[in-house]
Formats: sequence, C-alpha cells, structure tokens
Amino acid sequence: MAEIAETKQEQQKEASEREGTAHIYTSFNNTIVHITDLAGNTISRFSGGMITKQDRLKANPTVAMFVAKRAAEKAKEIGIKALYVRIKAQTGSIAPGPGAHAAIKSLSREGMKIISIIDITNVPRGGPKKKGGRRGRRV
Repeated sequence: MAEIAETKQEQQKEASEREGTAHIYTSFNNTIVHITDLAGNTISRFSGGMITKQDRLKANPTVAMFVAKRAAEKAKEIGIKALYVRIKAQTGSIAPGPGAHAAIKSLSREGMKIISIIDITNVPRGGPKKKGGRRGRRV
C-alpha cells in the first residue's frame, strides 16, 4: 500500500511540473523565443519587435531578456516549469546572436528549470556552385 501511495504522489508531482521546449532564434537583427509543449503545440511566442520598435535594439541582450521573460510568464500560466532549450542562429554564422545567453539566463531567473541546452544551427556543406564557369572569371 505504501508503494502505491508513493507512485501516485510521484505521478501527481510529474503532472504539476510539465515540461516544454524553448526554441530561441537569435540573429544580429532580432531575437525570437518560441515555447512549445513536448508535442510541438505553441504555448507562447515573442520577438524583439514586440518589445521595442527600434530596429537597432531588437537583437540587444536587454531586449532579449524582456522577450524571454514575457514568454516564460505565459508558459507558467499554463503550468510549464521545466524547459529543453534549443538555440538556432543564422545558417553559416560562427556563433549565435547577442541575445541568446541573455534569454537563457532570463528563463532561469523566471523560475524555469533548464534541463538541457542544444545548438541546432544549420551548417552549410558545399553550397551553391560558384560563378565563373570551369576556367574561372577572366579579367
């Protein structure tokens, strides 16, 4: 009987602590935080343009912090308390944009448990054919 009661308590605890995925897209022009449940259904989605209207500030770490804060508040209302974080940058860029670290830090400050952080940036392999033909460009 004690074992059955313990398993019920564990199930209730797991149900109250739902998990989700935070997709963070950062470029040098904008930051987008998109939180989904594990099935892929959108829970909240905010971008730098929803916080500030000045183009030069959209990728700013301060604005990224506010974007992540708003997304986390909305996810908390639904009951998500733990997140898998997936960071994506522009294809071929060396590193994610300036807002990525600020957004993750802000999510953890809002009380979200960060389970794992993965970088899913696409890597170009070969790319399109270079211009100029077989013998190259003749000057």
